[in-house]
Amino acid sequence: MSSNQTDVVFFDENGLRTDQRKPDEIRPMKIKIGVLSRANGSCYLEWGGNKVIAAVYGPREAHPRRMQLAGKAVIRYRYNMQSFSVEDRARPGPSRRSSEISKVSREAFEPVLFAEDYPKAAIDIFVEVLQADAGTRTAAINAASLALVDAGIPMRGLVSACAAGKVGGKIVLDLNKPEDNYGEADLPIAMTEDGKITLIQMDGHLTPSEFEEAMALVQQGCRQVLEIQKAALLEKFASVMDDEEDEVVVEEEVEEDVVEEEVEEDVVEEDVEDDAENDENGEFANDAEDVDESDFNEINEDEIDAFVAEVSQRLAKDVSAIIRSYESGTLDLDEDDADLDIIVIDEDEINPEDLKEIEKFVADFDDEEDDNAEDDDENENEDEDDGEDDDDDGETDIFVIDADDLDDDSEDEDEVVDAESDEESDEDEGEIEYDDEDEGEED
Repeated sequence: MSSNQTDVVFFDENGLRTDQRKPDEIRPMKIKIGVLSRANGSCYLEWGGNKVIAAVYGPREAHPRRMQLAGKAVIRYRYNMQSFSVEDRARPGPSRRSSEISKVSREAFEPVLFAEDYPKAAIDIFVEVLQADAGTRTAAINAASLALVDAGIPMRGLVSACAAGKVGGKIVLDLNKPEDNYGEADLPIAMTEDGKITLIQMDGHLTPSEFEEAMALVQQGCRQVLEIQKAALLEKFASVMDDEEDEVVVEEEVEEDVVEEEVEEDVVEEDVEDDAENDENGEFANDAEDVDESDFNEINEDEIDAFVAEVSQRLAKDVSAIIRSYESGTLDLDEDDADLDIIVIDEDEINPEDLKEIEKFVADFDDEEDDNAEDDDENENEDEDDGEDDDDDGETDIFVIDADDLDDDSEDEDEVVDAESDEESDEDEGEIEYDDEDEGEED
């Protein structure tokens, strides 16, 4: 602190300070955690014009061994100002001031660290001031506290530091460089989350009432710093937690998808097994029979009669023509249809059970033709390999017609058959006579 402050103006006509702050307002603070990859924990902090970086190494084995403590870890704190951190180049290396600040800062962290959990170990805290603008010790303590958290070292709570002072006869919070250089007093403190003070220093002169006012104001400033520290930690580790949660959610979704696929496969396998068992037990056949019977029960007799009459009228003439062509030898048949079996059923003799077969035949007729065509293609391929041909397919063509429609055609057919029989008998007699002549010549 300098006593030459006659020409320095600390407040304007509005009561604001030289940097346009109110008396109880701290300077803007910027924090970034985890800036050094080789350190166990690190933090970069900007507070007003101050730029500070802190790094934590440990807990690790203490060297030299003579410094080891059997019951707890040894805490080592090193505060250093770079030679380019101030306007006038500072002398590099340790100084009386830096040694003092290192000692009081180390003592500020000893109450909050669980040093007894790491016997014979060392926790090293290094703080480098890259740019100084008043309040470097409090800025260093705030950065070191966050670096310890980043290193994962157990602590009873965060340590927050701030300073109050007297300039122009007024108590103000967080002095800047002109206020620190030309002010009347400076009161830096460090405080835990529960309000315990771990560091207090004072430079200058304060009355008891001014000291109480300064203490109340600086504690308010430490609480503001604590909120900023918590926000920085939340920003740092909330992103990490979100990434981990996303990974966990993705893994859970993958596991759920796998489980659902397995369940679906199990259900499909169970359905296949159930279908196989039902097929073996004939349950499907029984169900099919029940469905068919129910369908036929819904058909009335009028519909049956109409269906039979329609089929009979449509097929009567075609069947008659086929029979006449077949008997006269003019019917052109394929090799697969060389044997034509025809069953003529009188519609008056049809009972409901026969109608079921007729209905089934008509419904499945087209499907059977397609299946027979595929089977015939396969049989032709097999016959070419075996050198054998099967002319008879072993099936019978069933037609339902009115037998009365075939009476006239049947009479004509009978006459044709009788005529052909007479001709065959005459030929047989002629052959017999020819045989007799041959026998006479031999005699």
